Amino acid sequence: MENKLTVSLSPHIHSGMDVDRIMWNVVLALMPALAVAVWTFGLPALWVVLLAVGSCLATEWIIDRWVFRVPQTLTNGSAVITGLLLGFNLPSILPWWMVIIGGIVAIGIGKMSFGGLGCNIWNPALVGRVFLLLSFPAAMTTWPTGVGSGIDGVTGATFLTTLNEGGAEALREANLMDMAVGHMNGSLGEVGSIALLIGFGWIWLKGIVSWHIPVATLGGAALLSWLLGGNPLLDLLSGGLMLGALFMATDFVTSPMTRPGQLLFGFLIGIITIIIRRFGSYPEGVSFAILLMNSFVPLINRYMRPRVFGERRGRK
Repeated sequence: MENKLTVSLSPHIHSGMDVDRIMWNVVLALMPALAVAVWTFGLPALWVVLLAVGSCLATEWIIDRWVFRVPQTLTNGSAVITGLLLGFNLPSILPWWMVIIGGIVAIGIGKMSFGGLGCNIWNPALVGRVFLLLSFPAAMTTWPTGVGSGIDGVTGATFLTTLNEGGAEALREANLMDMAVGHMNGSLGEVGSIALLIGFGWIWLKGIVSWHIPVATLGGAALLSWLLGGNPLLDLLSGGLMLGALFMATDFVTSPMTRPGQLLFGFLIGIITIIIRRFGSYPEGVSFAILLMNSFVPLINRYMRPRVFGERRGRK
């Protein structure tokens, strides 16, 4: 009798998506925001991004080749994403050697020191960004202002800095439409909220990410901003909150696995961000909030697991 029973290990359903396709789709989703950054700050913005991506790729290749002695992993696109996100967190006038240091730290310490893709605890791009912020605070908080200002070197404060120093005047001068389309100063990824939403829409429609973390992050930030008497829309459109919520907090490796865990994770990121903005020494708090919550992901995964089918409550 012919044996028609086939036994095989999971997974039994394949989506057609692999790591490479996921990563390169995310790269594609970041292109509208990159275009807005170049339009706002000029060619120096493109130079910063290219340096960040190049230093990330070179660092990963060196570690794969000479430290781990494994086949290179550059083609999966993860190092490119790290470089793009790192560049989006930097001013367009940051000295070139600082950008390279950021790329080396992001990949070398934030990713490869833990074993490579899928093993890191914190978002690598944010590790590089925070390292640069703590090491070179003056350079990291000097911003070009106005369309194309990265060329002529005109600098000014970001909206969040102005808000902290003189809240009433900043609120009067705020223009939500300018902030949404990218006509303001700040880091490369702080401008162009509409472009970021377009890119996120692409990876959401492709089924690469879900809405849970971004909605919870933005919702938590808006709620606390309103409770503290602020303008939620200004908080959502200013600083790096939109970039962090859509493309950094949603990192597969450093975010919770379950939907309830993702909602809690995102909500607390939004709350912590507003707390740092209102009461901390830095006007921006997204990077610190995400890195802090990255540290709690193992606990969230442990205590917010789905019930095993047939498991009784109160039993392990």
